[in-house]
Amino acid sequence: MTIAHATNTEPLLLNVRSKYLHVTPEQFDGLCQDNPDLRLELTNKGELIVMAPTFGESGEKNGNLFGRVWAWNEQTELGKTFDSSTGYDFSAIGGGKLSPDVSWIENSRLEGVSLKQFIPVVPDFLIELRSTTDSLNDLQKKMIEYQRLGVRLGLLINPQDKQVEIYRLGRAVETLESPISVSCEDVLPGFVLNLKKIL
Repeated sequence: MTIAHATNTEPLLLNVRSKYLHVTPEQFDGLCQDNPDLRLELTNKGELIVMAPTFGESGEKNGNLFGRVWAWNEQTELGKTFDSSTGYDFSAIGGGKLSPDVSWIENSRLEGVSLKQFIPVVPDFLIELRSTTDSLNDLQKKMIEYQRLGVRLGLLINPQDKQVEIYRLGRAVETLESPISVSCEDVLPGFVLNLKKIL
């Protein structure tokens, strides 16, 4: 893989000959600025992930999930809710630059943090929704990485197999088969995620 360095007038370009593309965090930031319509992530090993747009079914389900968390937060005002286009920067703590489908951070943890950049704070809660183009194994690795970084509660929702995997900090992964709902009350007080329209 080769990287063409950007000047003031030329975008940062990649020669995509390898299955795995490696870039530095600085190069990743340049790619995001030069390609605002692409959904990009960077693993803690420097591997670039380019995510294809989802099909309509996944987009609707993701909107539903975001809407439910947002509505709960609008009522409680306990934190801030972020959608799938939000970038996080975990590089200072040995992580990558990732974008969960839905995420939430408690208010006190955002004090003094600028939201005009990738967020350098590990979410308290997040959801990853498996689309038809997603590898389950890759998403599970991502969830384990979130858990390692300190996410208190993470849900991997897998409509294809009608399963939800629950990742709690310091605990083994729990898998639910065809659940109607999932309680998130240990992190989001009073919030139970209804999954009738998701699974």
